[in-house]
Amino acid sequence: MCRSIKTLREPYVDEVTDVDIEAAALQYVRKISGFRAPAAHNAAAFDAAVAAVAAATRTLLDQIEVRGRGHAAASAGTTESGAHRD
Repeated sequence: MCRSIKTLREPYVDEVTDVDIEAAALQYVRKISGFRAPAAHNAAAFDAAVAAVAAATRTLLDQIEVRGRGHAAASAGTTESGAHRD
């Protein structure tokens, strides 16, 4: 895989910005497509792929749980099963 894509989850980074996610998505699409910059007739497909990968990356980072660090749901008062804690 592309070695220039860095790990974007805790504890490797404290905060992940949209710029970080966009850069990783761009590198991934470049690697998969084999194009550093697409020709004009492929630009829309290339840009759509970068946006889709960035959205999937944000969803993944928002949903994964790093053991020992809790999860967004846990801090909101729910257990891992989704049941509310009293």
